[in-house]
Amino acid sequence: MAHPIHRPLGGKVVTKPFIFFGLLAVVGAYFILRRFLFGLDDVTNLSGGYPWGIWVVVDIMVATAFGCGGFAMALLVYIFNRNKFHPLVRPALLGGLFGYTLAAVALMVDLGRYWNAFNILLPWQMNLNSIMFEVAICMMAYILVLWIEFSPAFLDRLGLRRLREWLQRYMFIIIALGVVLPTMHQSSFGSVLLVMGSQLSPLWYTTWLPLLFLLTALAMGYSVVILESTLVSNAFALPSEQRLLSKLSPVLAALLAGFLVLRFADILWRGQAGLMFAGDVNSLMFWIENLLFLAAAVILGSPTWRRNQRLMFLAALLMVAGGTIYRLDAFLIAYEPGNGWTYFPSVSEIMVTVAVVSVEIMLYLWFVKRLPVLHIPREASQPSTA
Repeated sequence: MAHPIHRPLGGKVVTKPFIFFGLLAVVGAYFILRRFLFGLDDVTNLSGGYPWGIWVVVDIMVATAFGCGGFAMALLVYIFNRNKFHPLVRPALLGGLFGYTLAAVALMVDLGRYWNAFNILLPWQMNLNSIMFEVAICMMAYILVLWIEFSPAFLDRLGLRRLREWLQRYMFIIIALGVVLPTMHQSSFGSVLLVMGSQLSPLWYTTWLPLLFLLTALAMGYSVVILESTLVSNAFALPSEQRLLSKLSPVLAALLAGFLVLRFADILWRGQAGLMFAGDVNSLMFWIENLLFLAAAVILGSPTWRRNQRLMFLAALLMVAGGTIYRLDAFLIAYEPGNGWTYFPSVSEIMVTVAVVSVEIMLYLWFVKRLPVLHIPREASQPSTA
């Protein structure tokens, strides 16, 4: 077998799945247009008690955690020098590129006065004491870094070897930024919750929130790498990367174990263990998310089970579900603004989120079929109908 290299997958881009997701994107675009024409109140259930909803929590907090695959793999390959995982880096970067870029688009849809967004870049408008300012600046910088990190795929496609070689000389600077920036803003997502104080249930409110959010972001990043690799290899009949993914499992299992130990130790230390058994919605959601984490950790920590592709896929799916619920709980479900405020997303809010995900899938299909993204053998590259 020939040594695998990055190659375009080839084949038709406009297929039945592509058209299906395109229709969902059109429906979402209709509601986005209504939002810009008639305001947030026309398409959302947001209120004074709930100034953010699923557009922030799912499209930004969860989507960027999904997009941490590039950050997680860069940390493993370039910082810890685990070069055997290098074939997974470029597809992971692509996922991060879409996750973060579309999160920025979703943020513009969610901003009430979006036309003032440029003020954050004006020195005389900057609030250097604001955690939101740090998050915004880091995210904008990281999106630029992701595009630069992924640019060799464009340069390879265009045959611009000299420009690619010049860029490679300084790529170590970009890679360093690609590790530092998400470390800062993913932990700062947890810092945002510290401002809530007593409005957030003690089961989630802790001074360890920045570290807990960073650990789950890394774990979700690695999980998405496993999911993406497994789905792509099956959908496009490519050689399985199961052997390589199984070597990634101990890293993910260690992250999950560290998260669970810290989470429960902190609750016990603060004397809030009774809330875990209160029998209310918060205690139920708490156990759901942590049992998902625990199940994933057990599967990934077993030398026998992690060699099974289906169990590996299941473990990654459980981890992604647990991480998603953890963020939904912390930002929405366990958040109590008081004064009788309630929130449940409207159909239009949900459709906008579905549209964002649909666009990401459509872009992913175009990129892998037209750009050298996937690490595949020459003889395995064939037109795809997926």
